[in-house]
Amino acid sequence: MGGPAPGTAADNTDDQWETAFETVFLGAVRFARTAAAELGEGGAIGFVLSGSVYEPIAGLTISNGLRPGLAGFAKSLADEVGPRGIRVVGVLPGRIATDRMTQLDALSGDPEGSGTATAPPSRCAATATPTSSAAPPPSSCPPPRPT
Repeated sequence: MGGPAPGTAADNTDDQWETAFETVFLGAVRFARTAAAELGEGGAIGFVLSGSVYEPIAGLTISNGLRPGLAGFAKSLADEVGPRGIRVVGVLPGRIATDRMTQLDALSGDPEGSGTATAPPSRCAATATPTSSAAPPPSSCPPPRPT
């Protein structure tokens, strides 16, 4: 279904927010609740979220607002259905060369797709290669990858 309309906090309209909430958020919540009611032990429910769960993405204000909330719902659902043997997973895809990414790169002034045009530096970047003197990553960052 794609994602919510791109835009900034000042540009996105209430209608865009409401449409995105109905489709991206409530659509996924309704589907997951229906699936959870039917699944038995060994079942699984998956959510395709976004990297914006960890770090907001420039030009995607609505998605930045909704995806972390959907991740929170997924965690709550996992706590509720886990005792019944049902797994709940969230997938946070990275950048994939799609028409939407090309559109977003153009809107952010990054036609080459380097991710460096207007996006602020990631506060998680420094945690990629752990060292004994490195501070622990912020709690919202993924754990460091083994080297």
